[in-house]
Amino acid sequence: MNTYAEPVTNNSRRTLLKMTVLGIAVTSVLSAITLATPVNAEPSAQLQLVSEWDKTFAKSDKVDHRKVTFKNRYGITLAADLYVPKNSSGKQAAIVVGGPFGAVKEQSSGLYAQIMAERGFITLAFDPSYTGESGGEPRNVASPDINTEDFSAAVDFIGLLQNVDRERIGIIGICGWGGMALNAVAADKRVKAVVASTMYDMTRVMSRGYNDSVTPEQRAQTLEQLSRQRWEDAANVKPAYQPDYNTPPEDGAPQFMVDYHDYYGTPRGYHKRAVNSGNAWTLTTPLSFMNMPILSYIDEISPRPILFVHGEKAHSRYFAETAYAAAAQPKELMIIEGASHVDLYDQVDKIPFDKLTDFFRKNL
Repeated sequence: MNTYAEPVTNNSRRTLLKMTVLGIAVTSVLSAITLATPVNAEPSAQLQLVSEWDKTFAKSDKVDHRKVTFKNRYGITLAADLYVPKNSSGKQAAIVVGGPFGAVKEQSSGLYAQIMAERGFITLAFDPSYTGESGGEPRNVASPDINTEDFSAAVDFIGLLQNVDRERIGIIGICGWGGMALNAVAADKRVKAVVASTMYDMTRVMSRGYNDSVTPEQRAQTLEQLSRQRWEDAANVKPAYQPDYNTPPEDGAPQFMVDYHDYYGTPRGYHKRAVNSGNAWTLTTPLSFMNMPILSYIDEISPRPILFVHGEKAHSRYFAETAYAAAAQPKELMIIEGASHVDLYDQVDKIPFDKLTDFFRKNL
């Protein structure tokens, strides 16, 4: 759990508050399924979605898959993958899956969605606004509000499918989208159960650094720099971007940065559309995250259940432990022995799918 924070100088905009956010070296300063079509769905062609299977995991022969699109409350069109168990009938329970922060649906969220569909749930893995195949301009920008809304928009969509029981919808949020999922469920009472896997609280890490190590003075300096960057972006009529994420780490880099590169920067998890795979967020992406804590109402998820799943050796474990402490019952924190943060992205022998299956069968 490492945080980098250096003083800002006039000659260096990209050295303050160097943080690795979800395995991205974030410089947080200037640095054939028969289904009813929901009424808010749009033709996929409008987003020019890729037709071939380009996931980082093999296609299952136990589920039917197709791409879909829908709009969120802000009018942004989202792209998603819908997975339905083969030969299913009647109305089924459904699960919406999102995350990690800076990833796309072809990576971890799609893997979770496909496996949970194999286990009998209708699932939907989506690309958040402004990323992947989803709409929104400029590209590769995030928002704690809009990205929380993305989850609820996915619930809108899946709840309109004729083969979904809209009173049996759950959510899985992975990594940075674990925090977003909890924020969404606190407000969206339609969701009956939520899993936060290897979660981050993105608003906490961007505003306070890892292990809350950023001082008030450093925070003020960061906000000063980010605020002034807005004038440069406005003058250039386009945003500036941070350095590329998950390039090969330097010698001596923290282990979690090595782990992130091993996932996002190698054939194991690389995807060209992922922010984390050699692309980057806008420089000013941290602004709203630094000013809008997303877990303020986590206790209002109760009496609906929360399952936290985290790796024993994850640098991010304290996010789950703190969120668990703040949440009201019913809640459970499951620690996976020997697992790192990134292990719970794609290591199916470590991701507790049996536990997730039992949790949702019981609560949906």
